[in-house]
Amino acid sequence: MARQSTRKIVLPPLSRRRFLQGLLPAMLPLNGLPMFAAGVPAAQPAFEEISPASSGITWVHTAGKSAEKHLPETSGAGCAFLDYDNDGWMDIYLVNSGKADFYTPPRPLRNELYRNNRDGTFTDVTEKAGVAGGGYGMGVAVGDYNGDGFPDLYVTQFGRNILYRNNGDGTFTDVTDKAGVACAGWSSSAVWFDYDNDGRLDLFVCQFAEFDPALGCGIDKDGVHHYCIPRIFKPRPSWLFHNNGDGTFTDVSRESGIAEHRGKAWGVVATDLNNDGRMDLFVSNDTVANFLFMNRDGKRFSEDGFAAGVAYSGEGRARSGMGVDSADFNNDGWMDLFVANIDEEIFSLYQNNHDGTFDDVAMQQGIGMATRWMSGWGLKFFDYDNDGNVDLILSNGFPDDLVDQISNKVTYREPLLLFHNDGRSFKDVSQQSGPVFMKNFAARGLAIGDFNNDGAVDVLISVNDGAPVLLRNNAAKSNRWLGLKLLGRKSNPDAIGARVTYQAGDLNRTRMKVGGGSFLSSHDPRIVLGLGEHSKVDWLEVHWPEPGGAVERFTGLPADQYVTIVEGTGKWK
Repeated sequence: MARQSTRKIVLPPLSRRRFLQGLLPAMLPLNGLPMFAAGVPAAQPAFEEISPASSGITWVHTAGKSAEKHLPETSGAGCAFLDYDNDGWMDIYLVNSGKADFYTPPRPLRNELYRNNRDGTFTDVTEKAGVAGGGYGMGVAVGDYNGDGFPDLYVTQFGRNILYRNNGDGTFTDVTDKAGVACAGWSSSAVWFDYDNDGRLDLFVCQFAEFDPALGCGIDKDGVHHYCIPRIFKPRPSWLFHNNGDGTFTDVSRESGIAEHRGKAWGVVATDLNNDGRMDLFVSNDTVANFLFMNRDGKRFSEDGFAAGVAYSGEGRARSGMGVDSADFNNDGWMDLFVANIDEEIFSLYQNNHDGTFDDVAMQQGIGMATRWMSGWGLKFFDYDNDGNVDLILSNGFPDDLVDQISNKVTYREPLLLFHNDGRSFKDVSQQSGPVFMKNFAARGLAIGDFNNDGAVDVLISVNDGAPVLLRNNAAKSNRWLGLKLLGRKSNPDAIGARVTYQAGDLNRTRMKVGGGSFLSSHDPRIVLGLGEHSKVDWLEVHWPEPGGAVERFTGLPADQYVTIVEGTGKWK
């Protein structure tokens, strides 16, 4: 992850990028069109930053940074969109730091849950809900593990994790001990998914390094501590928990093969990479090879990262893998992979070759050079303009907050990146997408969700030691859409692993509902299908992820609204 740089300090010239950043936002084009003309009001930016005064979200992340530069201080934190009260509107959960063996906060710190007021504002309901956390928080995974129709929260921390069961009345109960999922150590990302297709959500938890506060990363020639690359810390195995269906879980890390592989895991996504109906896991590791856990029989996983070509860089080096995701970016029916790394390592877009191997096409697709000097954390594939192609957003920031003093290319705070998929390649449209892309952040987690239910998927970004960033999406207003809430019955309640194929005019697409993705964060469980200019969906098929893979076909679905499909009913509402 972080490392000390030996580059000579040079004052940078005024680059074209910096010059463009200094121009008035109104002068920038939006989707290739001028944002204003003489006598015409300026158009809305593609993404608009919503201020705390407007949203009511006043919470700020506290990292507890110290002179000793303990590595967890620069890693958090995550965030989530979820509908905790099932009113059809996305609420927000934000993870904070807290007491740990290397940090005692001068005042109590807490996570916060914000209820959506349905008018663009949010209300803090943390105390009533009982989800304040208390440990040194990292991330959050949302899933209905007990199948009661209400989303539960799994909060990862340094030291001990928390499972909050949703009581269905606006409150949660800490059931960690009963469930058996505390996971002593340093947990990072986690994901709910059904690895054995028994209809219940299981839990995978990334474990990062074996951190010892007594071990420091050394000091530079001037006697200054830096956050540094974590090679001095030992790798650890991650956890896999099987859902027993009675509120408890069994640790199956060893018998499943997961525990055989020690890593320094940051991000995870559950996806079906070989179209066999079983969910696989792609795990990013820091300074050791990434893992590709292929689900062989619903009981055991094989680690195929090296053979698949996703373990190392093209030069055979282990990189600093952080955020990950999976989507079928080229619409060929096979799920692809993405992983963000630290500066100079180049982020990777892995195209599925349909034979168990992948090719890194980041350079050809226009992503490689754009990310060369970036350090990526949270990220997500999503169709931000509803044209039917999945785009990509990235949150970035260098781990070491002193890097500005020793480098003329890398900065601690970095800009967000937005890539538009035109069906052939990705185009960096960050500069044309709003003033927020001219700012720099120490960004970490990233979650997507439609908080105002207009069909344009919005973005939430957590900032290390700072306030979160809420972005309202204005870019999809010229296109049509259909939103789906899928509820499994034989399948797992969240329908993780479901495939949706739809036809709208000449537009035919397939989308999979993956588990997790990004970094330390969790997303709106609904799927928004971009229709482009088409006013209706001709037909839609849901391939449910239960044994036998039942397929249901629907016609007459309306555009520009959300519908709910319950497995086995043959109806939508």
